[in-house]
Amino acid sequence: MPASGTPRRNAASEADVQLRVRGLVQGVGFRPFVHRAARRRGLRGWVLNDGEGVLIRAVGSGAAVADLAAALAAEAPSAARVDSVISEALAAGAEPPGPGFAILASAPNGRVETAIPPDLAVCPDCRRELLDPGDRRHLYPFINCTQCGPRYSILESLPYDRPRTTMRAFRMCPRCAAEYGDPADRRFHAEPNACPECGPQARFIPAAPGLPTGPDPIASAAAALAAGWIVALKGLGGFHLLVDAANGGAIARLRRRKHREEKPFAVLFPDLASVAACAEVSPESGRLLASPAAPIVLLRRRAEAPLAAEIAPGNPWVGAMLPSSPLQILLLGALGRPVVATSGNLSGEPLCFGGAEAARRLAGIADAFLDHNREIVHPVDDSVVRPAAGGSIVLRRARGLAPATLRLPASADGCWLSVGAQMKAAVGVACADRLTLSPHIGDLDHPASRSAFEGAARTLRGLHGREFDRVICDLHPDYASTRFAEATGLPRTAVQHHLAHVLACLLEYGRDPEGILGIAWDGTGYGEDGTIWGGEFLLLGGGQALRFARLRPFRLPGGEAAIRDGRRSALGLVHEVAPAQVAEAATMLGFGGADAAGLAQMLSRGLNSPLTSSIGRLFDAVAALLGIGGRNHFEGQAGLAVEAAASHAEGDDAFSFPLRPVAPGGTARFELDLAPLLDAITPDDRWRLPPARAALALHRGLAHAATEVAFAAGVRTVALGGGCFQNALLLELTTEALRRNGFEVLIPRQLPPNDGCIAAGQALGALLGLTSVSLP
Repeated sequence: MPASGTPRRNAASEADVQLRVRGLVQGVGFRPFVHRAARRRGLRGWVLNDGEGVLIRAVGSGAAVADLAAALAAEAPSAARVDSVISEALAAGAEPPGPGFAILASAPNGRVETAIPPDLAVCPDCRRELLDPGDRRHLYPFINCTQCGPRYSILESLPYDRPRTTMRAFRMCPRCAAEYGDPADRRFHAEPNACPECGPQARFIPAAPGLPTGPDPIASAAAALAAGWIVALKGLGGFHLLVDAANGGAIARLRRRKHREEKPFAVLFPDLASVAACAEVSPESGRLLASPAAPIVLLRRRAEAPLAAEIAPGNPWVGAMLPSSPLQILLLGALGRPVVATSGNLSGEPLCFGGAEAARRLAGIADAFLDHNREIVHPVDDSVVRPAAGGSIVLRRARGLAPATLRLPASADGCWLSVGAQMKAAVGVACADRLTLSPHIGDLDHPASRSAFEGAARTLRGLHGREFDRVICDLHPDYASTRFAEATGLPRTAVQHHLAHVLACLLEYGRDPEGILGIAWDGTGYGEDGTIWGGEFLLLGGGQALRFARLRPFRLPGGEAAIRDGRRSALGLVHEVAPAQVAEAATMLGFGGADAAGLAQMLSRGLNSPLTSSIGRLFDAVAALLGIGGRNHFEGQAGLAVEAAASHAEGDDAFSFPLRPVAPGGTARFELDLAPLLDAITPDDRWRLPPARAALALHRGLAHAATEVAFAAGVRTVALGGGCFQNALLLELTTEALRRNGFEVLIPRQLPPNDGCIAAGQALGALLGLTSVSLP
């Protein structure tokens, strides 16, 4: 990004300029980079961190100063992100800097507007040193440099300097101190710098009788895993629970102890070759796996993969990741095979990150602990991404990707807290023209998760150095995040859930909402009419969002129970389109006489049977009617089964979703009719189209329907959002159909399409005054 402003020469025919750099420029080796770049150009002056980013004073020839300003973005470290460089010439009488170019102590100024650095996986240079018998850090599990290692997880306050991190507990030895102070060294001002002599140490703690132990904690942990024990490992941002990925019995034991019935586990592989032996790895997937974020990447599992079926029952994909810390590299190297690596918690609870806390909360799960004494301040889970639609989508934004900072189109009048939704919670802070999003927190159903959520808000408030002036929340009155917002006593703004999905996508692309159709396909969300939305087409323009179209609503008998049991959604769908067939459908779906009669009565009377337009619930219903899936033991399980079935099918079948006008007094102008879909999959007809082909026809039909609505809306740009677009096949087919018909399609890339993006959309909605959806 070019610098703004033109350096002026002082009386000595030299340029004397102050350069303000904003973006992700702390904790990524930016000051050492500036120091080297300035010295190469023969400049005098200094560089320092402060609350706004990096501040530079550069004195020398005008050409050299201009060249440095241009290099700040063009040659920045790979982990940095330069948002802006502003140049200001200093007055001729300004006190000159000393000789040479120096890195000065940071200058805290109370308010923080710079990006907060995320944790980064071990870099190739550190990996080489780690495994080099001739290096002084050979096999040291806490090796790092300016391009890798802990950042946010150990950060106590900004600016990012060692005394403001938990590494202040470790005094550098003379050799580490010399590296830290040497401009030519890769560890010049690497804040977590350490070595075996002066840095953190690992320790193996058995928690079950009979565990093999020895003097080497890593070897002891590897032996325990090889013997089928469950080991809790402290990573960059918290604990993982590890178990041999080929040992089905040990994995089943972990499921029982963790109370995780069927939700897939991630697998940590020693290297890319071992991933490729178990899954299909494309060039894009390989790039993601080896990136500094080192996320979990969803890949199609090979049939012959030596992985236990218990890892992901009935699931054709595997969540693969590579080691993100030196400790993981050494442990996997000692074991020599992949391990299940799941978050260190009981299902529904937040991640464990402190040693004493883990010993208490994981006591009934882990047989042993591979711990260390580098303290974690902020827990950070693993990021999850999925290759899709010519790129990738983020399913969970956490380690390596968050905290994340995005530019707002204008400045907030104060410091605003946006609290997101109930599921996949994350919080955001808007100050000036920057929005900072926390890492993924989790679902807010458990008291401990709500405590972690409140802690994340306090953390961002503390790092920004100021109190909140406003809070922004969802319309849903029963969300824990909404109740928290109300309890703050601050001025409060509520933003409709699906509008927030669409606005988050627009924020990512820096697009104005005028003349854009937002497609928000989701599981559930509180609608402006009090029903459950989730199949929405929102037409943005003229300062408002209109509910232009929706999926035809159907009832969910039992409300929340229908979300867990897709057969109930199926019965609600049948009741909406063909009420005379409810009894027959109930029998086909496996309901007994009393249950069938009770559900039929609920539907006919509308008792505890809320209306929904949700695409997510439609997938549940179709899964049940096709016999592909029934109950959701974890969020989206039935929808995942429909996608898995469709991904194996061939053909160009597409179910029809005709666009019909809604009768006057309705809450949308148009709706997608469900009658042709039900006709196509009723018991008499389903045998003409096998379930897998029917699953594919559902995906294709929805993609075609999206195009039909876009034509009817008269727009040229469509923004996608909502948890249903985690479905890679649905995303690809919808994007392809829209683009083939000449529409520009905005796909969430940096932010998750699911509720992890809601806090971002809320902030933009409050900034633009676009918070509600208009009904016809």
